Amino acid sequence: MPPAPAANRRRRALRWVAVLLVVVLLHWIAAQWIERHRSASQPLEPDHARVQVALLKPERVEQAPANAAPQPAAPAHPAPARTPGEHVLTITRPEARHAVTAAPADSTPASATSETTSAGSPASSTGVASATTAASGTGNAGASHGVKFSVPPSGDLQYDTFYNGVRNQPGTIHWTSDGHTYEMIVSVPLPFVGTFTYASHGHVDAFGIAPDQYIEKRGHRAEDVTIFNHADRQIAFTRTPTTLALPDGAQDRFSMVMQLASLVRGDPAAYKPGVTREFYVADNDSGEIWPIETIGDESVRIPGGYVEARHFMRLPRRERDRRRIDVWLAPSLGWLPARLVQTEPNGTQIELRWRGTSATPDPDSDNTANPSAPSDGPGGAIEKP
Repeated sequence: MPPAPAANRRRRALRWVAVLLVVVLLHWIAAQWIERHRSASQPLEPDHARVQVALLKPERVEQAPANAAPQPAAPAHPAPARTPGEHVLTITRPEARHAVTAAPADSTPASATSETTSAGSPASSTGVASATTAASGTGNAGASHGVKFSVPPSGDLQYDTFYNGVRNQPGTIHWTSDGHTYEMIVSVPLPFVGTFTYASHGHVDAFGIAPDQYIEKRGHRAEDVTIFNHADRQIAFTRTPTTLALPDGAQDRFSMVMQLASLVRGDPAAYKPGVTREFYVADNDSGEIWPIETIGDESVRIPGGYVEARHFMRLPRRERDRRRIDVWLAPSLGWLPARLVQTEPNGTQIELRWRGTSATPDPDSDNTANPSAPSDGPGGAIEKP
């Protein structure tokens, strides 16, 4: 005898109720996962106009700190004279304290004479020279005061990565430098497209960090290489036959972050809110000026607590430029990046947030050797992750 129609209707209704409950449960689980992973993300504040205090441009390295102790005996070959008022750059990395590399005597570039209006501290007594400045025919040998430059300590830096606020696999920044050469490899895993890898290799010259080669590989695409030919003063690309003139102080997209960190480490007081520093940055097929403005000191959330960091933002390079780059450098982490965010024109955000490091202890900072330890310094207390 066939089942009654009423019984069939009840069974169908129960099946639909069960399916509905399963769908609701799956949606609830997905919503909880997204909410849990989005909670760590800090949205960027809307843009607002700021008053420019000073515009800083590339400047040269001096032979020795301006306030260095006098030598007991006069050198056999006097140092070349320096043009009065020339701005210079002093490397203060202790490892290079007694290593001075002479630069060829040539005329001072126009970019080296740009005026800097922000206040800076005098050259450090522990600083050293990485290159000499150009000789001048004036015969004046007075030392010139300029911004200081301190290369960040080497280490493998660990970062949490976020894509539109959703946490992904951890990323890394491998950074190593002996004060004369450097290597930087950035690895950022992205969902569906694979790992983005950016590598920068180079040396330290009279204008700070100087890339020799920049390699960019996005997911499974072929790598693009940018070559900085310092002998011919040309920038060449594998992506395009175009070549560009190589200006003093030129950077690639990621060496720029460490160049900025080195400048801020050397003289944090010079980077007040509103101060803008210009960098010439080469990508994988072009180059342009990046104006980087100091926004101010902010708290950045990291695993286990917060860290105080100085916020820098790339200003629009042209009208309707919607791509944005924000960098937070933390003094208690040796002025290494605590957070980096790139915002695409369509609103997509790729973020790196400090997770930890196995960095070599930094002689300049008691906190750099163990950045997760509590700090009473300018970075404030950091809770151990």
